[in-house]
Amino acid sequence: MSLFLGFWEGEKSQRTGYWLRWWDGNGNLLLWGAERVEPERQRAEEERQRADRLMAYLRSQSIDPDGI
Repeated sequence: MSLFLGFWEGEKSQRTGYWLRWWDGNGNLLLWGAERVEPERQRAEEERQRADRLMAYLRSQSIDPDGI
């Protein structure tokens, strides 16, 4: 699997310091679960905003988006 333990400096649980983290064989930091979830949450929020803009545009054109 080529996993290695190494130091990472940053913030976790509202505490800043050095943390032991897993790294892959290419030197890439392996993310904690919460770190993987946040980008997906942001993407979902952007998609929701995009859908809201589209619905507002359709309504401005006298199109009922719920009837499509």
